[in-house]
Amino acid sequence: MTAQAAVALGVPVRLLAEGPEVSAAQVVPDTTVGDYRDLETLRSVAAGCAVVTFDHEHVPTEHLHALAAEGHPCRPGPEALVHAQDKAVMRARLDGLGVPSPRHRVVSDVAEVEDFAASVGGFPVVLKTTRGGYDGKGVWVVDGPEACGTAFSVASETGVAILAEEKVDFRFEISALVARSPSGQVAAYPVVESVQRDGICWEVTAPAPDLDPDLAVEAQRIAMRVAAELDVTGILAVEMFATGEPSTGSGRRGRVLVNELAMRPHNTGHWSMDGAVTGQFENHLRAVLDLPLGSPEARAPWTVMVNILGGEHGALSEDLYAGYPHVLARDPQLKVHLYGKDVKPGRKVGHVTAYGDDLDDVRERARHAAAWFRGDLGQESE
Repeated sequence: MTAQAAVALGVPVRLLAEGPEVSAAQVVPDTTVGDYRDLETLRSVAAGCAVVTFDHEHVPTEHLHALAAEGHPCRPGPEALVHAQDKAVMRARLDGLGVPSPRHRVVSDVAEVEDFAASVGGFPVVLKTTRGGYDGKGVWVVDGPEACGTAFSVASETGVAILAEEKVDFRFEISALVARSPSGQVAAYPVVESVQRDGICWEVTAPAPDLDPDLAVEAQRIAMRVAAELDVTGILAVEMFATGEPSTGSGRRGRVLVNELAMRPHNTGHWSMDGAVTGQFENHLRAVLDLPLGSPEARAPWTVMVNILGGEHGALSEDLYAGYPHVLARDPQLKVHLYGKDVKPGRKVGHVTAYGDDLDDVRERARHAAAWFRGDLGQESE
């Protein structure tokens, strides 16, 4: 999807991919297949490039420092990216900035988890690996000391630390997405609501329908401040919990707490490809190249993006392209993006986007299309 934006801008892209079958390798002619954990491979791919950027946070921090020291601009830079790579580093920095977050503590054994739980009102609490987790992986909600074993086994096997966090009683999850250029220009997208299932983003609504306007502004301000203080270049997604009761009248209710940071185009921003004047992938490219940023304004009052996950049953769950005749004929305004991935149960293999003036209609259209592709329409179209 970055490559699509690059073609429109006339920007040549070179890709380092882990395999020839990955989505980007199918559309980027200048592709090297190699290991992003190997410094010599990184040096070879970076040679002659104006800037190096990323679609995930897992490139070793020390390798990025080496590339930067050798004159290869990395955007975001390693000093910024480490806050998306290491949750303990992120929490410590956000604490120093006074950014609201769930209560937390790095723990080394079950006794320390018990002590932390007591300090936040008891179990359940959330345990996370400080590095490497995504889409619900490396995250456990534990309801007592006996449930902590898996987390510490993973920590022992991988050599990562465990972060304990309070389990927040939130109304819904939101995401504040901003683009920031090296010169300091910032573009803030509407704050969206994201719905998670089994730790995986399922549906995104822009703007967040039930978020108090004051809290939406606060979320954007937090995202812009984090981007500036951490010197982020490119897209920054700040995932947050919205707590408290719905607002009535002009009084503000609840608060927002920062859950995660992502310094790349993010699933909660996919709606912007079709629903915003300038999508997140184009603005990420503009930002890392220090070009003027495009408008992040929404094209319609409501946009809903629903991920297509590999289904457990149904012919369409195996042959996604067979879904096109129905969904495109039923809804000519629908936008469909398939990723060219092998279909596996629970794997994100595409997304659909609908937009318009009526939220209920937009939501039904997007959900219907995603359910049809999954092959379980009867469960999701009601």
